[in-house]
Order: sequence, then structure tokens, then C-alpha cells
Amino acid sequence: MTITLYNTATRSKQPLEPIEDGKVSMYVCGPTVYDRAHIGNARAVVVFDMLYRLLRHEYGAESVTYVRNFTDVDDKINARAAEEGRPISEITEETTQWFLDDMAAIGALEPNEMPRATAYVPHMVKMIEGLIEKGHAYAAEGHVLFKVRSYADYGKLSGRSVDDMIAGARVEVAPYKEDPMDFVLWKPSDADTPGWDSPWGRGRPGWHIECSAMAYELLGERFDIHGGGNDLTFPHHENEIAQSKCAGHDFANIWMHNEMLQVEGKKMSKSLGNFFTVRDLLDQGVPGEVIRFVMLSTHYRKPMDWTEQKRVEAEKTLVGWYWMTEDAATGEVPAALIDALRSDLNVSKALMEMHLMAKNGDAAGLLSSMTLLGFPAVNQNLSPSLLEKVQRTNAAPDMLDSNSDLQLFQKKLESLRADALVSKDFSALDDLKGKLGAAGVEVRMTKEGVTLSPGPFFAIENLEVLK
Repeated sequence: MTITLYNTATRSKQPLEPIEDGKVSMYVCGPTVYDRAHIGNARAVVVFDMLYRLLRHEYGAESVTYVRNFTDVDDKINARAAEEGRPISEITEETTQWFLDDMAAIGALEPNEMPRATAYVPHMVKMIEGLIEKGHAYAAEGHVLFKVRSYADYGKLSGRSVDDMIAGARVEVAPYKEDPMDFVLWKPSDADTPGWDSPWGRGRPGWHIECSAMAYELLGERFDIHGGGNDLTFPHHENEIAQSKCAGHDFANIWMHNEMLQVEGKKMSKSLGNFFTVRDLLDQGVPGEVIRFVMLSTHYRKPMDWTEQKRVEAEKTLVGWYWMTEDAATGEVPAALIDALRSDLNVSKALMEMHLMAKNGDAAGLLSSMTLLGFPAVNQNLSPSLLEKVQRTNAAPDMLDSNSDLQLFQKKLESLRADALVSKDFSALDDLKGKLGAAGVEVRMTKEGVTLSPGPFFAIENLEVLK
């Protein structure tokens, strides 16, 4: 079965057809390294790490090239260095390592290439020179700006028109801009900010040109997949396309974007007190595997809500799975799970397949599936706090009894429904349905009868309190 992915550029799912037969190339926008990564940043990392793992499974590790950059020249970095009185290089080295350590803790593999913007400034200068020569950019007062209206398809990725963007938003209009929508490719640096020599004077690159230059140098004029959070669709990815296309590069075939993350139903914000980093969670004792599980449980194109309830349920599920697979031998990853991943990375459905494996006692299939999804085996660097809970579970939940337990509640529901149809009092039926739902059980009632199945956060011990 072919992998199908949703392409933001075409607003449709399409088969992944590698440019080079049997090999896949992917570029994902990485972090600006000035502070710790928050959990919203982590969602994109986990999503594209999962895609990377699927591609390696399908094509072989040696046939997949994954590039994710570090932006290590930025005004936020400059501001932090000035505030703390530390060299910029020290800030970026420190925060880059923080990022790598934190992402490793949630099971993310390191990409094949992790270029730093500062190592590719000469390549950016060369690309900017080419854009000027072709009439797509111009120099003004030490700046170089891209002529947005010189690219007819500008706004196509995000579904916007240039005129509507100007009419509907406040756009900074600098005196050196020919058009309000033109964006910076190069800007001057003073004595206190990083700078490189260029035909336009000492300065530094704008944000958008970085990824265009690095993607071209590492993946060539055309590559298979470009990814990132949907907050990057405009302006960052829109500007990347414009620059690269006008430079004569075909650029990416498929554009993938993950939705944003909320906390307890609200947008994450420092003012609301619900802003926290991956390191905050790890330091609070939340295992990295649990963070990963919660991240993967919602389809990447849907908004994800981080809640305490999901964290608790994810941990219970993983303890049960690790208990079950602790001494298991690795088997084949079941075809149904692979098919779920091939269908636009439907990891939430894959997790449901794993619940069924646990229910049916397929420890070997469950173990191989956990490995594919980025959950290490018990003896392979499992988070100490999670390992302790697995080892402490002497009276571990008997996963193999889940089927009989569900049948017990199924019969109970059928009886309550029969009584309710006669008495017209559905309160007892609704009460048990609600409790089963809270325990992670999916309840379906049809004319043919009642069926129960384990949902994404089902753990058999949740049923014990209902007996």
C-alpha cells in the first residue's frame, strides 16, 4: 500500500511518489535556539519524527534523508545575550543542546542533517544575489527586499491574496520598501549584533531565506516533503516558496503542517499560567514516553489538547503495555497498524490497533509496534520513573482478561437498555455509559445490539472501580 499524505498546497491527500525512486527527502523547519522548547514546539518534532520512522520502515533507513535546521541568528537570541551579558555563541550552543536532549527524552530520532543557519550565510548571500539579478529583489538602505508582486503565485499555499493581506492586516511599511508586502532578505547589523560582509554592507540574513538556502544546499532543487507547524504556513513557508521558485528551484512536492496545541482547552500562554516547556514536564516527573503518547494520540491535522487526564491515562496504558511486553520477543508489526500509518499518518488509529493487540494477548506484535512508534523496550533506556512503575506493578493488570471484563459490562448495558425501553427511564443506562467512556471504553449501541471496544486511552484497571 502506498503512503498517502495531506498536501497543504493542493488541499488534498495524495500518494507519496518519491522524486528519486526508492529514496525520500524531507525538510522540516527547526527551532530558533534562544530558550527551552515548549510543548507546542515538541508536537511538530514528534509528528515528523513519526513520519521519519514510517519512511525508514518503508524505504530503509539508508534511503531516507531528513533535514531539520537550527536558526542560530535571530534578534531574540541577540536580546537574550545582551540581557545576560553572555556571548551569542554560548547562548546558541547551550540552547541547541537543550533542544536535542529534551527531544531525545520524548523519543525523537536525530535527523540525518541538522544545519545551523550561521554556517550557510555565504549560500544565502549567493541566492539573494541571484534574486536581484532576476529582478525579484532589490537593495535599499543596506537592506535587500523580496518583491512579492514579482511572484504571481504568492499566497497560494496559505490561500490568501496580496491585496486582501494588505487590507486586512497592519503591515509595517518601512520607507525603503517599494511595496508594503515586500519582505527582508538581508538587513544591516550594528556593532553589537552578528554580521557578515556582503555586497550590501555588513549585515545578517532575514529569517525566511535561511531555509530556502539550506534546503537547496542539502536536498537540491527539488525534494519530496517540507514540514512544520501550521503557524509557519504564512508568512514563513509562503516566503520560502516565493524565494525558491524565483531562484529557479522547484522546491518541495508535498507540504505538511501539523495543527497547534492547547492546554486544558485553552491556547497556551504565559499570561494564562498554562505555558510550560518539555523540560518542565520532565522535571515534574512526567516520563518522556508519556509525553510522546499524548502527542501521538490526536491526529496531526487536528488541534491537540494537553490535559492532566490524558497524561494520567497515557501513563496507565503504557505501564500495562510495558508490563505485558517486558519479556516478549519482537514480532512483525501487524499490517493493520502499518496501513493506519500509511493513511496520512493516522497514529491515533494505530494506537487503537495496539490496544486490540494488548486485549488479544499479542505481546510480540505490541512490542514491535511500540518500537516503530518510538517507545523503547523496557531494557532500552526507558524513563526511570516509568520503569519503576512497571517493576512495582506486582499485581499488574491482567491485559488478557480485558475481553471477558468488557463482555461483562456489555451484558449489563444490554440489560439496562432493555429495562429502559420499557420504563422510559434511561438514567441508569446513561450513567454506566458515561462511566465506561471515562474509563476509556468506546460504547456503540445499534439495533443489532451493544458493542464495547477499548479506546485510545483504555486501561483494564480503569474497569475495576466499576465492578
